Amino acid sequence: MNSHQNTIAVFTALGQLFNDYSNKNNNTNKWVEKLDNALVNASNRNKWFTKENLDFCIKTWGNTLTESHISTWLNAYSIQQTSQRLGLVLAGNIPLVGLHDVLSGLACGYSIEIKSSSNDNILLPFVIGFLTERQPEWRDKISFTDGKLEKFDRVIATGSTNTARYFEYYFKDVPHIVRKTRNGVAVLDGTETPEELTALCVDIMQYFGLGCRSVSHLMVPEGYDFNELFLALYDYKELIHHNAYANNYDYNKAVYLMQEEELLENGFIMLKKDNGLNSPIACIHYSTYKNIKEAEKSIELQQEKIQCVVSSCLKNSLAFGQTQHPKLTDYADHVDTMAFLLKK
Repeated sequence: MNSHQNTIAVFTALGQLFNDYSNKNNNTNKWVEKLDNALVNASNRNKWFTKENLDFCIKTWGNTLTESHISTWLNAYSIQQTSQRLGLVLAGNIPLVGLHDVLSGLACGYSIEIKSSSNDNILLPFVIGFLTERQPEWRDKISFTDGKLEKFDRVIATGSTNTARYFEYYFKDVPHIVRKTRNGVAVLDGTETPEELTALCVDIMQYFGLGCRSVSHLMVPEGYDFNELFLALYDYKELIHHNAYANNYDYNKAVYLMQEEELLENGFIMLKKDNGLNSPIACIHYSTYKNIKEAEKSIELQQEKIQCVVSSCLKNSLAFGQTQHPKLTDYADHVDTMAFLLKK
């Protein structure tokens, strides 16, 4: 088995582990038990990593890391193994958010130095442990650091729009990808079915809306009736019993009321008319349009801030409910990570 085939086999084994955990198969497998322990520890460390969100993450990755998906992804590139060093600065907003970058680097043969977020520093080391048991030669090629990255030929750094300025300066002398704050946007026209609105609520509420693919802004026609959407959102009413979420809801609501902002709210989620794409926890921003062309123009002008668009009335948009199920070729910020890593 050559290196390329072996990489596919190892990545596939990771997907199978995730599927075994999700489907409660092979519970005698030591790695299933280790994964269960890692998930418990991750949940204890980070209040936003609830069991429901962690289970969703593992199931999603299990469905993604199949042999056919991995083969299709990697076979699209002419991969030449490299001796270069890759530095990764990872975010921690949702579980395993940096896994795709790690897999991309390994597939291209890089030695990788990883600076994990303190919010997500348990699951990825677990994954690395699993991968290196099956591919021992990777053990000396992967390291973690709590300080600054020291040795790198290329860098991928993910953070906020504010930290991006620092990253751009610090890594200015090497090829780099610097990712900024982006959000998901939904465009509605009022003809959505109850099933579509239910699926949209997953796009909005999964991971408490903390993902860069989470829908945080709605574009709706003037005079749009939000009643059906609020009805669909009611399935998430229990989130108000999550302390951190409730604290954010109470705080943001108090600020808006003091500012005499107009709000639509139902006791656990707020809708606020605001052109900003990035909304705070427990709040969704919305804007209105006169015709669909106006909505399309607004999206076009804000491409740099948008990670994905969901709609049933716009071409080339995702179906409702699909934002948190990215394919291996759905690259963050629409920048092809593999092409960047393979560029001479």
